[in-house]
Amino acid sequence: MAPSRVRAAPDNDCMHWLLPFAAPASDAGRQALRALVLPTLAGLIARAAPPGPDDRDEADELSFSPPHERALARLVELAGGDGTLPWAAWLAERDGLAPGDQAWGLLTPAHWQLGTDTMTMADPAALQLAEDESRALLAAVHDLFASEGLLLVWGAPLRWYLAHESLAALRTASADRVIGRSVDAWVDRGPAARLWRRLHSEAQMRLHEHPVNAAREARGLPAVNALWLSGCGIWQPTAWPPGLVVDERLRGPALAEDWAAWSAAWQALDAGPLAELAAAFGPVALTLCGERVALTLHLDGKGPLRTWVARTLGRWRQPAPAALLETL
Repeated sequence: MAPSRVRAAPDNDCMHWLLPFAAPASDAGRQALRALVLPTLAGLIARAAPPGPDDRDEADELSFSPPHERALARLVELAGGDGTLPWAAWLAERDGLAPGDQAWGLLTPAHWQLGTDTMTMADPAALQLAEDESRALLAAVHDLFASEGLLLVWGAPLRWYLAHESLAALRTASADRVIGRSVDAWVDRGPAARLWRRLHSEAQMRLHEHPVNAAREARGLPAVNALWLSGCGIWQPTAWPPGLVVDERLRGPALAEDWAAWSAAWQALDAGPLAELAAAFGPVALTLCGERVALTLHLDGKGPLRTWVARTLGRWRQPAPAALLETL
């Protein structure tokens, strides 16, 4: 599940930029981070007010809900615990469905790859799944879910939705936690997920032999051989704050562990959106999200003069961005 792919236009009265995957956890990623030159970010850090207790949200890297999803949930006023933030219903509404008072789950078509002793999930975006392929695969498994009283509906090529009372409090891991990692570590083995695990196994058999997958493999594309359930819960009313932008340009490179591309994306952020924040008149905020922590910095925008000051301070205090980002 990736709710942060929703964007809103900036509002200079209250700009807030949220950056998922701003800091990596791997050794190679940390090495790339330390080599980054980010003068604007350094200046923003120097200008920011000391973070308050509500500005730092920390959990371990094994939490089912990653920091960027927890941060976005707070900003749009979506309530829930770890692994129980109801993103499915939130996204379903944005896909034109009427969530009502049912419990929903987001079903993401995926490709699982068998390694030596683990099963890992590739980034679903890499499937390049077309609408007709997605609809045909959903139709192939629809009756499996219907036979157990679950409603299965199509929202987008990579967004299918389940509705059933059993999903009301089912704890699931975000797909952003699982991509590139062992699937087993993120599967709920509790009794509440027993029905889902059985249906998923049956769905995998249907997907394995489907003509859509045979045609995809003939074209050198990965098969859709699994489904990932996440974001379960009941719809809640929410409000998108004016001026909030979720910028996801770091996500793809980070999940692919392409640190050269990730570094280039960070430098583009520093020269573009962060420079806009530095130049803004009025209050601005920047939320930086890593694997464990979401940290929000608050600044009082003072316009072009502060832009120059931010860049100047950034040159003098170059270690500051890496030192801060490594705490995330």
